[in-house]
Amino acid sequence: MAKFAKWILGGLGWAIMPPIGGIFGFLIGSLIDDPDIIKGQKGIQSGQPTTQGGYVMSLLVLVAAVMKVDGKVLKSELDYTRQFFVRSFGVEAAADTLKMLRDLLKQDIPVNEVCMQIRTYMDQPSRLQLLHFLFGIASADGKVDSSEHQLIAQIAQQLGISEKDYQSIESMFVANTDAAYKILEADPSSTDDEMKKAYRRMAIKYHPDKVHYLGEDIQKAADEKFQKVNEAWETVKKQRGIV
Repeated sequence: MAKFAKWILGGLGWAIMPPIGGIFGFLIGSLIDDPDIIKGQKGIQSGQPTTQGGYVMSLLVLVAAVMKVDGKVLKSELDYTRQFFVRSFGVEAAADTLKMLRDLLKQDIPVNEVCMQIRTYMDQPSRLQLLHFLFGIASADGKVDSSEHQLIAQIAQQLGISEKDYQSIESMFVANTDAAYKILEADPSSTDDEMKKAYRRMAIKYHPDKVHYLGEDIQKAADEKFQKVNEAWETVKKQRGIV
């Protein structure tokens, strides 16, 4: 087992419990006799915060589910995932992660049960970041397949993500005439003052600092979502002539 995989598993936290822990049993079982891996995994309680390891494992499980749903795994999707982990953790870590992902792609994933576990233990900003990454994977080939779109919508619902939050993130990847307004969770009929308030509200909601506890790597990934909010605001300002 590579060093990166051991580091991830060493910080699973609540993710060591089923169903996510069971899905990764092929890894956990091979390391069960390693005291450095199982250290700190005992006494998991419902109030325990999400660790970086638990977040990455949750992400990988949902990524595998989305990749599989249309019956094919595209090179563009794997490249997008690899690039994310290269940016976040380095080349060696990205290679280790893709090995784990390829094993996950061979498994049946109980999506609803996985989402329930994530919803129970993970805070909203982190769940929103998961959704953002899933849309990135689905749109890696330039479009979001209908089956992928449907599954991501199901995942969002099961994760307890509101319809407005879902549409906001969806509009960052799926083109529509009101994309900028949906990203800002506002209506085209809103006044300029209401739009300014909407932008400030979304800038706070999607600020990378909201997931700072997951480490600098995930925080960098969250900056992409934050940048989309700023781009949407610039679009609205230009359309309306707001200064």
